[in-house]
Amino acid sequence: MKDKVVDLTKRYLLFLLGLFIASMGVAFSTKAGLGTSPVASVPYSVSLVNGTFTFGGWLNLLSVVQIIVQILVMKGKCNYGEIAVQTVLAFVYGYLTNLSCYLIRNLSAGTYLLQFIYMLIGCFVLALGIWIQVKGNVAMLPGEAMNRAISQVTGRRYENIKIFFDVFYIVVSAIICLVFLGKLQGVREGSIIAALAVGNIIKIYEKIYKLLTKNGNEIIDIE
Repeated sequence: MKDKVVDLTKRYLLFLLGLFIASMGVAFSTKAGLGTSPVASVPYSVSLVNGTFTFGGWLNLLSVVQIIVQILVMKGKCNYGEIAVQTVLAFVYGYLTNLSCYLIRNLSAGTYLLQFIYMLIGCFVLALGIWIQVKGNVAMLPGEAMNRAISQVTGRRYENIKIFFDVFYIVVSAIICLVFLGKLQGVREGSIIAALAVGNIIKIYEKIYKLLTKNGNEIIDIE
């Protein structure tokens, strides 16, 4: 029993480390100004238009919506213990995102080349954070859990559901920016690059892990 508690504690600590690293990836993407990751693009775009909440605050609100969708889709058959864990972790992630943005607040992105570099750093750091979370293997954030729930109920492939919502988030973000800001700001070429690159970067990390340990799990197929 003690060994199980120790193992579970280690897994949650690993997951929380992955959350923090992923939030740093989102922060670098935001700093680049070329569009953040698809799932973060909507709350970031809304934060540019409405200052009622911070970026992390709107991210928390989106997580609440995703949790509600899970419950509605599963029609009461969901694991409420898991829902409770998701809720706590989602709010932790929102606050970590605010912290990460604060930590790199003094970095400047005065040229497009520097913006592009920050965007690439964001992709690699975000992918590392997600990979570490998967290795923790204790929980899922609401966005991914919502995709899983819809996949289970509809019978459609998880990857296809994820792609649909990534595109949906980008479209919604673009509409928000164009209507209220008159220009694309929350979503740009960086959002598309992140959508295409992050999953493949995760696969690279897993290949490296397998080479170094020779006993890693099979390559993670995120995208």
